[in-house]
Amino acid sequence: MNRRNALKLGVSALAGLYLSPLLGQSRILETPVFKGTFEPTWDSLEKYQVPDWFRDAKFGMWAHWGPQCEPEAGDWYGRGMYEEGSRQYKFHVEKYGHPSKFGFKDVINVWKADNWNPEELVNLYKDSGAKYFMAMANHHDNLDLYDSKYQPHWNSTKVGPKKDIIAGWEKAARKAGLPFAVSVHAAHAWNWFDTSQGSDKNGALAGVPYDGKLTKADGVGTWWEGLDPQELYAQNHTLSVKPSNKSSVHSQWDWADGASIPSSAYSEKFHDRTIDLIDKYNPDMIYFDDTALPLWPVSDAGLRIAAHMYNKSLQKNKTVQAVITGKILNEQQKKAIVWDIEKGQSNAIEPLPWQTDTCIGNWHYHRDYYTNKRYKSAKTVIHTLIDVVSKNGNLMLNIPVRGDGSIDELEREIVKEIGVWMKLNSKSIYGTRPWKIFGEGPQQGSAGALTAQGFNEGKGKPYTSEDIRFAQKDKTLYATVMAWPENGTAIIKSLGKESPHHFDKIKQVKLVSTGEKLKFKQDSQALEVYFPNQKPEASFANALEII
Repeated sequence: MNRRNALKLGVSALAGLYLSPLLGQSRILETPVFKGTFEPTWDSLEKYQVPDWFRDAKFGMWAHWGPQCEPEAGDWYGRGMYEEGSRQYKFHVEKYGHPSKFGFKDVINVWKADNWNPEELVNLYKDSGAKYFMAMANHHDNLDLYDSKYQPHWNSTKVGPKKDIIAGWEKAARKAGLPFAVSVHAAHAWNWFDTSQGSDKNGALAGVPYDGKLTKADGVGTWWEGLDPQELYAQNHTLSVKPSNKSSVHSQWDWADGASIPSSAYSEKFHDRTIDLIDKYNPDMIYFDDTALPLWPVSDAGLRIAAHMYNKSLQKNKTVQAVITGKILNEQQKKAIVWDIEKGQSNAIEPLPWQTDTCIGNWHYHRDYYTNKRYKSAKTVIHTLIDVVSKNGNLMLNIPVRGDGSIDELEREIVKEIGVWMKLNSKSIYGTRPWKIFGEGPQQGSAGALTAQGFNEGKGKPYTSEDIRFAQKDKTLYATVMAWPENGTAIIKSLGKESPHHFDKIKQVKLVSTGEKLKFKQDSQALEVYFPNQKPEASFANALEII
């Protein structure tokens, strides 16, 4: 069966179906019997209801942190360091040596996380307004950042820092009273690491294989003696049909377009690792960096993981309090799990809760962003948050963490600035729901369309005082003016007496940040709100409370 057709037909056409990478034929796998309300099918999972804690929280912070932060050279380092001539390859050769001699496994070895203080960072994020916290449990580099029963040698308790990273983050989050989330990316190591199978085409080491095909037998006399690199790299397989490059790995993200298909052993190991993570650390939420669910549609491993997490939560709480996110979802899948949009946002109010994930710099720490002061500003983050909330979404914000486990002083200042605005205005964010429309103003006409996982952030015009975003809570309407009106008057056309969106006669308008009652005039065309002469702190977005 063609994988793309399988996606369209849904799980009923794929229950237990696995496409063998060796035979190129389908074979039937036994689907385990689940004891619980939820079964590992989309039809069963679509009964899911998003819990109120997630809908009310609106704003989370994320430590997308692992060994790829150690070089401080940006995201996807473990793949890019094997791409001859790339920026990361050149950086790697200069800093560490040739990837035939010093591979990613060796980067892990020098990662020590010796300045990591999870409690201090989580408290900083909580103080800045985050209502849930997420830590990376593994990335495409396949290293589990926890005491992993099914990745027993290549996990952070055995190599690198020799610390249980997830346990440390979880303890800090629980102590701070924040829901704890984990992000899981490792399903894609099979193809993502295929660059490690290559070799240089030019230079003195042309044709000398990189370290991606090394085995346990090759480790005699090295620091990794007794370890099998294939448990990390998972490259004992043929490559995809297309040559390995960034465009091909993206086009093959849903295991289509000639992708090398993972073996059942690989898929089951991923399943077991993730179930172990859920059972040991009891996360309230799992973010999957996958189309739909991990390994879908070539394996039902992701469906089984989701059913397990929902059933576990249901048994503990009497209602499902767990959240699972995935990307590029069809309408049925959006009911079964929460739609996550990477570095972008919807251009409409979504009928179901969703989340955008973004970062103030690069996903993995990149010193260039610090040196050249390229981080997103607090203003940009807050504007994104307000827009996303107006459309029934949440914002998950990554603050890149350095290899040693700390954040730099520029990041710290941005986090604190976010906190200033949130302390003054958060009642217009937490616990709100969308209004009749999400907003008005010129910015929305310039917003970019979603592509692939998202990737439309920053494509619209900058916000002005003509741009308004709405949210409501009980009988209160919040209208946030997305810049300070320099002429002293904010004009909200959607609240004119003849507007089709207007709800009731307006009795009072307050500036949320100060509590000051503002003078206003409502006529047939608009609500005019007269701002005070004195600007409050963080006046780049100004929430109005309207009753």
